[in-house]
Amino acid sequence: MKLFSANIEDLRTLYITNLKKALDMEQKITDALPNMIEKATDPQLATAFRDHLRQSEGHVANVESLLRKTTGDAGTVTCKAISGLVTEAEDSIKDASDPSIRDITLIACGQQVEHHEIAVYGTLRTWATILGLTDDARILESILNEEKAADKLLSSISDGVNMQAAA
Repeated sequence: MKLFSANIEDLRTLYITNLKKALDMEQKITDALPNMIEKATDPQLATAFRDHLRQSEGHVANVESLLRKTTGDAGTVTCKAISGLVTEAEDSIKDASDPSIRDITLIACGQQVEHHEIAVYGTLRTWATILGLTDDARILESILNEEKAADKLLSSISDGVNMQAAA
């Protein structure tokens, strides 16, 4: 239960609050990915997670830069959605003892996170555009495209991994 609510009076405040949530989201993802890499048995999946970890580290730096430029500070606001997705992923990974089932679980959890990131960055990009923050919008569009590519890659990896798990 939330006792105090942020005072969101305008689009700029909403944008900044959600940038802070995006930073928290990316930090949580960079913390979670090493475990996902370690648990993946499919080499292509492990590589995809390693590559996305590097991208996510870049996303942290980019969002921190946007926040510093806009507010002078790179503080965070807790992203409850990603906290729930990470917890769900950790539980699902523990529950899957068969390596092929664990791999498809990792893919499913990874895609749930990607879909959330796509929604977040698409919204932030739109708000930045409306606010006339052209440089922000360009950076957010770049991050959004990387998230979409990561989701597409996980889908292509799942084609083979799902068949192995079904066998």
